[in-house]
Amino acid sequence: MTYFKSANYSWIFLGMFCGLLSHLSRAYRWQYLLEPLGYKISLGNSVMAVFAAYLINYTIPRAGEVARASVLTTYEAVPFENGFGTIVAERVADLLVMLLIIIITLFIQFDFIYQFFVQKFNPLHLGIGLFGLLVLFFVGVKFIKSSTTGIALKIKTFVIGLLEGVLSIFKMKRKWAFIGHTIFIWVMYIAMFYTTSFALTELNNIPFGAILIGFISATFSIAATNGGIGSYPIAVYAAFSLFAIPEAPSIAFGWIVWTSQTLLLVLGGGLSLMLLPVFNKNRVLKSSPNKDEV
Repeated sequence: MTYFKSANYSWIFLGMFCGLLSHLSRAYRWQYLLEPLGYKISLGNSVMAVFAAYLINYTIPRAGEVARASVLTTYEAVPFENGFGTIVAERVADLLVMLLIIIITLFIQFDFIYQFFVQKFNPLHLGIGLFGLLVLFFVGVKFIKSSTTGIALKIKTFVIGLLEGVLSIFKMKRKWAFIGHTIFIWVMYIAMFYTTSFALTELNNIPFGAILIGFISATFSIAATNGGIGSYPIAVYAAFSLFAIPEAPSIAFGWIVWTSQTLLLVLGGGLSLMLLPVFNKNRVLKSSPNKDEV
């Protein structure tokens, strides 16, 4: 609470604005994926569906994606499987950008990360472990390719679906605009995290490498839990501790980032759920054969 009271809220609001831009860009980008399928949805419905999905993810992890596709089915007459398929495709694109961020971070902080692992682990054991993982990976791939068991077929179907999702991005008419929005979304995520760090004077001189590692750690905490509830500050501290950054400001910073972004998503998601029926009132009445049923 001491850090919340003494924080510079100008930087916190700037971080929230960066987060807002990323969400709006995500909603706009979604239209590019639906366009080749023959659906032209309104930007308002796309924005509200995205915010509603974020809010619902705080209750059941990944349930927001189902709700997001359902919004399109209800208000834009987009078949659920088509809407959900586009969401999977954009998640694949996001995953690729996240992997790119991890690779860039490894290059920027290679010496630091290498020294950390050398100090914590025996290099010989680490090398043997990595080699063993590679062998297991190739053996697993070969087994799945040749196996006809139910689990192997499900894995193959899943991987093929992911590849088709990635390739569909390059078949779009406006693929470069889609790629540009994808990069912009993640730049805004990092900008949100970085600008908020200036809210605490104790973190003003934090190295950018620490920001990247902290961002990656925090992102994984969100993916693994309901919106990072409780785990987000701990993930930030775990990353910052590698750089000998004190515990108190690290955890406080994690709580400030998580609280500010959660507040944005709760407000945006709550308003979206309330405004969706109002925004689409005329459209629903027009598409319904019986006004009294509506």
